[in-house]
Amino acid sequence: MSIASTPETVPFKKSVGREYLESIVVAVILALFIRTFVVQAFKIPTGSMENNLLIGDHLLVNKVVYSPSLGGFEDALMAKKPIQRGHVIVFKYPEDPTRDFIKRVVGLPGETVEIRAKQVYIDGKPIDEPYVHFLEPPLRPDDPEYGIRSDGRGEDYGPRTVPDGQLFVMGDNRDNSKDSRYWGFLPEDQVKGRALMVYWSYEASRDEYHRTGYVEWIKDTVSAFGKTRWRRFFHLIR
Repeated sequence: MSIASTPETVPFKKSVGREYLESIVVAVILALFIRTFVVQAFKIPTGSMENNLLIGDHLLVNKVVYSPSLGGFEDALMAKKPIQRGHVIVFKYPEDPTRDFIKRVVGLPGETVEIRAKQVYIDGKPIDEPYVHFLEPPLRPDDPEYGIRSDGRGEDYGPRTVPDGQLFVMGDNRDNSKDSRYWGFLPEDQVKGRALMVYWSYEASRDEYHRTGYVEWIKDTVSAFGKTRWRRFFHLIR
C-alpha cells in the first residue's frame, strides 16, 4: 500500500520591498507619536526673546513635562513638574490658535502683576530677571521723561491679578515683544510644552526667515549651512 507524501511547507518570506515599506511605516508612526506626545521641534522667527533666543534658533520642546499626572512614579520618571515662573514655554497664540508663540512665564494664577518703569512687581515686590533685554534702558526717577514716554510701550502695566487657570507671559526682549501686556492672560490649557534646548541655529534676518516659495527655500537652506552658529548647538534654554 502506498502512502501519500505530505507536501512540504514553504516558509513565508517577505519581499525586500515590503520589509522596507514596513520599516518606513513604523518609523513614521513612531515619529508622529513622539511629535504629538513627547517632543516637538520649534523655530524662532522673531527677536522677541533676544538675547536668550535668536532668530534662526531651532528648538526642542518637551510636551510631556506639563501633561496630566498619573502618579508620583510617573512624575519622577518623566521629570514632570508644574508650570513655574521663569519657564520658557511654547503655546497656541490666543488670538490665532493656528500659530505657536514662545514666551517666558512671569505671573502665576492668583498673583498680582504690576510693571512700573519696566520693573516687574509680583504681589507688590520687585522680581529679579537677569534674562531681560531692553532696546532702551529703563529711565531713572530723576529723568525728565520718567512716567511720560511709557504710553503704549508696555513700560507700565496693572496692577492686575492673574485669574485661576491662566498665566501672564512676556518676551525677554521687553521693548520688542507682543505678549500678555497687549493681548491679555494665557489659558494654561493652551500651553504645548517647555522649551528645552537649541539643536541647530543659523544667522538670519526676520525678512529672510519669512520668505516663501521653493526657490527661496532651497537658496536659504543651502546658505544656512554657511551661517550656522556652532556655539549654540545644544544650548540649554533657561
